[in-house]
Amino acid sequence: MRIISLLPAATEWVCAFGGREALVGRSHVCDYPPEVVDLPVLTRPRVDAQGTSAEIDRQVRAVWEEGKSLYEIDWAQLHALQPDLILTQAQCPVCAVSASELEAGLADWPGSPPRLFTMAPQTLKQVLDSALALGRAIGRTQEAMSYLARAEKRLRQLRDFLGLRRRMEGVPLPRVVCIEWLDPLIVAGHWMPDVVELAGGQPVLTESGHPSRTISWAELQEVDPDVLLLMPCGFSVAQTARELAILSQRPEWQALRAVQEGRVFVLDGHAYFNRPGPRLYRSIELVARCLYPERLSDALLEIQSWELQPLEAAQA
Repeated sequence: MRIISLLPAATEWVCAFGGREALVGRSHVCDYPPEVVDLPVLTRPRVDAQGTSAEIDRQVRAVWEEGKSLYEIDWAQLHALQPDLILTQAQCPVCAVSASELEAGLADWPGSPPRLFTMAPQTLKQVLDSALALGRAIGRTQEAMSYLARAEKRLRQLRDFLGLRRRMEGVPLPRVVCIEWLDPLIVAGHWMPDVVELAGGQPVLTESGHPSRTISWAELQEVDPDVLLLMPCGFSVAQTARELAILSQRPEWQALRAVQEGRVFVLDGHAYFNRPGPRLYRSIELVARCLYPERLSDALLEIQSWELQPLEAAQA
């Protein structure tokens, strides 16, 4: 089987299930695991992803106003690679090439077109269901089941260590807001409320399965969370850190309890939180570290500075 993946999460699942050798092409953002970076790149963005949140937002809106997709597809190279299966998504037109765009292009395919496998999970359960379906589609059902079983075992061990599986009803959990974009402020939805709950937190301003949404500073002030997690879509810790000075200048920011109590954390949204891939299990560990630092040291979870930094360290 010859597979082209235009979705980073799908690329990661294929490799997690032992299917790397079947991959013959990737998108420009399929950058993990490292052994995929030498694959032919079949997409190109129309937006400079190295700008600030506000600059990227303006670019995205400008492209949409022109009626264009955010990505260009190298159809000539895609045809030349002769794939049997193309992996994509039908969830977010900002994050990756859409299924509708590919369907339109495949309509003109000479001969029998490749199959199209589309992922569009809204909850963590749906992420895992999609992963199993992908495993079946690439002929690796058993490998998929084994991988997920090992990951679930590791998650149970974490929750047992924290005593989360034994918590009594009514015991307050840290109230958490996950910020997926800085300007405008967007709170992370979809599977992120599930990630927060499994890590021992109470997500606020969003619910499992609901899309990410723009919020006002007044809304954030009103809920005044115990913990604030910054994980902008597509941003590394270093890229987010470059915008912290803009946040700190706002009086609303300084008034937040999480800021005053030192419970703001900067995380690698690009690697761990924005993709519905296998590293969501690591995401749960990272969030748990933010919520229970007294029990989960960096050394215990072997956390690196590029994965997670407290606000003070990121600002330094």
